[in-house]
Amino acid sequence: MRTTRALRALLPPWAHERIGPSPAEPSYVAGDGFPAEMSVNWSGRHPELRVLFDSLGHDVIPPGDSGFGTRRLERVHETFTPRAGRPSPAPLWHSMAWRPPSDVVHKSYFGLYPWPHAQREQAVAEAMARLGMSTAWDDARRRVEAVDGEREIEFFAVDLADEAAARVKVYYRNHGADLTSVNRVAAVASRHDPDRAAAAYRTLAGTRTDAGEAALTCLAFRSGLDRAAESTTYLRLPDLAGDDREAVERTATLLLREGVDPGRFRTLAASLAPGPLSESRGLLELVSYRAAGRAGDVTTYFRFPVYPPPPPLSPVDLA
Repeated sequence: MRTTRALRALLPPWAHERIGPSPAEPSYVAGDGFPAEMSVNWSGRHPELRVLFDSLGHDVIPPGDSGFGTRRLERVHETFTPRAGRPSPAPLWHSMAWRPPSDVVHKSYFGLYPWPHAQREQAVAEAMARLGMSTAWDDARRRVEAVDGEREIEFFAVDLADEAAARVKVYYRNHGADLTSVNRVAAVASRHDPDRAAAAYRTLAGTRTDAGEAALTCLAFRSGLDRAAESTTYLRLPDLAGDDREAVERTATLLLREGVDPGRFRTLAASLAPGPLSESRGLLELVSYRAAGRAGDVTTYFRFPVYPPPPPLSPVDLA
């Protein structure tokens, strides 16, 4: 109940609006425009439940655990607004994560996807300079650019936690990448096991050697380090698997290999699905894997089919 009350207090005004047949303001979070997703990280004794939501232009600043995280957010916030010469304010997303018995952790994300690529690069460089992480960012950027392929910066994020535990994260979207390429980008981080990562990617991709549509790479930075500390790779399961049943089974296989009993994951997926998993696709949207020394560091991202797909176009009589 405490977590539910915190979530209700944090959600922007749109949370109190009735859900209609289509989104009043479509969000980039989900393909149907719904502005929220739920995810679960399965490492550790207890899973960590996360809720991410789009503020949709509302001024929402989550509380930092110790105050430092909020000050970090305030320090870089202007960098992602027209006051800093950007073409428009970056969409602002927030998330809260809870792993009992620990306290709730808050995170904030700036969506850079609406901007030209040069503006994204400039904003990230300026934000990293404000946070004293220029050396690590310059090193990571050079290493990423040395990997063949096409990719773009899509998000900049900060953990709203105390200084020792907090991370600053930069998300790349990979285009047309194979599994080897995304592993090379992940290896930009100092703590990355490429062999374990390759095995995890192969489990999720099935017979495919490519990373599917628009795989994501998150590079995480920590204060005092001159290189990206960790990396997480996100694979889009609706493109790699035929349906949610297949996506869930591949993910369950990965969890089992990582020493995590997949029973709770299977139960959760089945309870969230609108019907049989074999008849749906896209409920399990993303699965991420981090090979940084912690077993079972797998996160499953669920996006709910809230809005119905648009009706098919009427056939046109070309005659």
